[in-house]
Order: sequence, then C-alpha cells, then structure tokens
Amino acid sequence: MHLTVTNPFDGQTVCELPYDTQETIDTKLTQARQAFDVWRKMSLSQRITKIESSLASFAQNINIARDVTLQMGKPIAQSRGEIDGFFLRAEKMISIAEEALSPDVLPQKPGFVRRVEHAPLGVVFNIAAWNYPLLTPVNVVIPALLAGNVVLLKHSAKTPLCGRHIAAAFEGIGPPGLVSDLIVTHKQTDQIIADPRVDHLSFTGSVDGGRQLYLGAAERLIDVGLELGGNDPAYVCQDADLEFTVENVVDGACYNAGQSCCAVERAYVHTSVYDGFLSRAQQTMAAYCLGDPMDDATTIGPLATRSAVDLLQRHVDDAVNRGARLLCGGKHRSGTQFYEPTLLADVPQEAAIMREESFGPILPVQCVSDDEEAVLRMNDSDLGLTASIWTTDSARAERIAAQLDAGTIYQNRCDYLDPALPWTGWKDSGSGSTLSPYGFHHLTRRKSVHFRTSVV
Repeated sequence: MHLTVTNPFDGQTVCELPYDTQETIDTKLTQARQAFDVWRKMSLSQRITKIESSLASFAQNINIARDVTLQMGKPIAQSRGEIDGFFLRAEKMISIAEEALSPDVLPQKPGFVRRVEHAPLGVVFNIAAWNYPLLTPVNVVIPALLAGNVVLLKHSAKTPLCGRHIAAAFEGIGPPGLVSDLIVTHKQTDQIIADPRVDHLSFTGSVDGGRQLYLGAAERLIDVGLELGGNDPAYVCQDADLEFTVENVVDGACYNAGQSCCAVERAYVHTSVYDGFLSRAQQTMAAYCLGDPMDDATTIGPLATRSAVDLLQRHVDDAVNRGARLLCGGKHRSGTQFYEPTLLADVPQEAAIMREESFGPILPVQCVSDDEEAVLRMNDSDLGLTASIWTTDSARAERIAAQLDAGTIYQNRCDYLDPALPWTGWKDSGSGSTLSPYGFHHLTRRKSVHFRTSVV
C-alpha cells in the first residue's frame, strides 16, 4: 500500500511512498529503544556536536523548500522563510540547552546533597502538522534530542517528504534509530501509541484529533504535548497606528493562506477607527497575488485540501446570513483550491467564524466600544492560543493582557513564535509547552537526588 501525495495547485502527483508495515514499525521501535540506551549516555556536548552536524546536512539539501511548496501549496518565498525559522529555533534551543538541562541544586543543608535532575523520557513519538511542515517538528525534535531522547517522527500524509528530509539528516550521525520517520495509517498510529516502547506523545493538529490521541495515551499514562489550534483574536485600540496595524493584522490573517494555528481569525476594532481600519484592510487584501506557488511573485497559494474550501465557504455564508457585510473575496476560484482573501464587517459574535477555527485567508471584523467589551469578546471562545493588542500605550496593553485567556499575548505583533518564549495553549488549544526552557521541561522528567552524606 502506497501513500500518494498530490500537488494542491495543479493536481499532479508529487510522490508515492510506501506505508510502513507492522514489521518495519516493529524494527523502528526496537531500533529507537536501542538508540536511546546509547544516546542518553552521551554528554550534552557530544549530543550538540552531532545535532549540529545533522543541521549542516539538512542545510545542504536543496530540495526542501521546493518539496514544502509542491506538497502543501505554500508560496516558495514563504517555504524558504520556513527553513530560516527552522534553523532559528534549532539554534536557540541548542544555545539554552546547557542551562535548561543542568540540575537544579538546592541550598546547602549540612550532611545532605539535594538536587533535581532533568532526565530524558525515552522514545518521543512526534506527530507533525502539514501547515508548517518544518516548524512544527523542529519544536520537538531538536529539544527532545538535546535532552537525551530519541524521536519517531510521523509527518502528515500531506507532507511526508519533510519527515524523510529530517530523518535523512540524522542518518549516520548518531546510533541507528536516533530519528526515524514513519508513514502509517491512523490505526497504526494508535498501535504505536499503545506500544510500551513509546514514552511520550507530541501532537500538532485539530482539537478532535488531539482528544482521540490523548485517550490512547491515557491508557498507558504517558505524558502528552498537544498544540491544537486557535481562533485567535486581535483588538485594535483607538490609539493604534492604523497603517502599521492594518498591514500586520491582515498579514496575520492571510499569511500561508491563513493556514496557521496562530493566525488572526477575528478582529475587534474600536468604533473610533472602525471605518478606517476596514477601508485600509480592503485595500491591503486587494494587493495579494494568487497564483503558482512556485512563482516568487505569488503571495497566496492554494489551500492544502479541497475540504477546507468548503468549510471556508460555509463560514462566510453563515456570517453573511447573520448580517455581516462582505467587503471583498468570499469565494473560491472555480476548479481550484484557491480561496480569495476575504474581509467581513459587522460579524456577530454568534457566527461560526467567530467561534471556530477557519484556517483560511479570512478576516472577520466586529466593532467594539471600549476595552472592557473587547476583552469580553476576545475571551468568548473555547480556544486560547494567542491574542494580540494593537495600541501605542504599553500600560494599556499590560492591563488588557492580564485579563486575556491565551498562551501568548502580543502587543503590536501577531502570528509569530519567539523561541525564547514557551509556546503553549490555554483551554482547548492544547497542553504542555514547546520551545524555551519550558520546552525542555516538558520533554524530561524530574529526578530528585536526596543523599544523606553523614550518618554520624
């Protein structure tokens, strides 16, 4: 049985890859356990040297950006940018590894040695998403390896070549099985989670998918890291720099065709700047170029799946039926998977697009009268990944941020991960953390060392 990957732009076959069999899965699991026994005993400096060698090999692979674009439709310029982000995150995690993984030494107590060590978990099963097929796995793979774990990488069925490229970079660098890629079915995925040779599950994807996988992991009581998407709000205050704000909020909604877990999915704009915001946003959206994602001039590529087109249309139609005004876009291009950049005004809070993740280049906008109303609307969601506040008053941003229920709060920024900060979701957006020192904490377990050195 083979997995066929289709280019969302032209429908052509990108590749056909064989699924793993039960035999190859068993071999990779066994190799992973054996690799862990070797890898965990290496010093951190030895692991860093080998990881840096793997990254250098990855950097020499000239096919990666092309394969990202061919598999999921991201414009080629954005695919190159994703490679840059891959290395930025990897290098940051390497730079903080020694401090983050060093034992926590408690204050001296006569006759005792007390410290807390950060011990590796073992085999980390990382299920990566297709929308950022390099950035989602790097958040886990590099810190997991630095901490002494080994990795089984199952990439999305839309972007399996990215899993192949990452695993290939580690071939011959460490023990066999240090990083293995898998092409498996949902049933096989469940079986791998149930296997006692797996010690941790990390998943980036939908809320429903996360819940299902979490149930399987709960049977074995293994730790799980979940990043499950968002319906992220932006609040444009009356003192915002409107030109700067519109440019960035629209980009936050439309970059990567809106297929980002931390994309701006709804905007609340103060009544005093509401009309100006909408006018500028409409002009900004009109400038996007939809076309061949392999063309450097293209700024929005096709959606990765045909079903996504249908979901976006349902969300737009629902909003309009509830009284929203469609200012631009609102339809897909016939016979393609392109969805036009879409601006909706006066969108009621009960509209599906204000409550569910759309994952497309759509910006629904609602007018609010003050900060209190904005906070109420922003928190009115089952999801809580990020939220952004657009104001020139930092004290105001601090007051509002303290009231928001989300893992990351931005001022005058959106749709961005700083690897020095933990990436974490509140509510149904997930659990656990990646990146920053906290990312290491989630990929290790605490071991308390409590020695009595004097028995007199």
